[in-house]
Amino acid sequence: MSATAIGVEKLGRVGARVEGVDCDRLLRDDAVAPWCMEVLEANGVLVFPELHIDDAAQVAFTRKLGQPVIFSSRADLPEIYPVTLDRAKNAGADYLRATIAWHIDGAQDAIPAKASLLSAKVLSASGGETEFASTYVAYDELTGEEKERFAALRVIHSLEGTQRLIHPDPTPEQLAAWNRRGSVREHPLVWQHRDGRRSLLIGATAIAVVGMARDASRALLDDLLARATTPDRVYRHEWSVGDMVIWDNRGVIHRVQPYEASSAREMHRTTLEGDEPIQ
Repeated sequence: MSATAIGVEKLGRVGARVEGVDCDRLLRDDAVAPWCMEVLEANGVLVFPELHIDDAAQVAFTRKLGQPVIFSSRADLPEIYPVTLDRAKNAGADYLRATIAWHIDGAQDAIPAKASLLSAKVLSASGGETEFASTYVAYDELTGEEKERFAALRVIHSLEGTQRLIHPDPTPEQLAAWNRRGSVREHPLVWQHRDGRRSLLIGATAIAVVGMARDASRALLDDLLARATTPDRVYRHEWSVGDMVIWDNRGVIHRVQPYEASSAREMHRTTLEGDEPIQ
């Protein structure tokens, strides 16, 4: 599938900038949505600079890409998830503090989200950049011996893994709340996708390798994450108001650079339901 007069500029090992498309074309040109998914699969991240898409249009375009996840933050547009540390706008804002760590959304679930769209409404005075790294590239650059050895490894994933980075000594109440919000699940270290590609399932949710001593397990997971996120493998997006970014949640880890908790920074996210179990 192709869409004429749309430019694509690669941004490095992961990511591409899209030029020549506006909000009207996103909604009216039926070739754009399948083109976006094809280019997203090839690049992991798509950047639409200063698109200035409104919430209703973002939801409509998300529906053209697939089935959106329904959230509970807004009654008028339940597909919109406000990414903000303001509890008045997002009751789960405290959980977002842990997004400064590398992660895949829903890695502790059986079927993680397929992709997400994030549009910038209000920026922080400093910090708040979002970084992305490809876990497909991370797998491809393993040695042959590592690929063979890692094929049999399984890893425990949990929401607790991300939250302990912010709350290293949680109360029993916090632990109970984390358990209510997310499951603990065992996954293969190497995700074998149905299209034949492989990626590493790593990030802050990965808390232990099954059957491996704690120190050795932590050392392996930390080493793989560090290798996947060296500067030459990372795209850092420095936001402008109106930017929209789409990323492939199945093969890209991401994190936000720290910013003040009192900041008015606000992003609006829509998310595509996952359709590929981890296996």
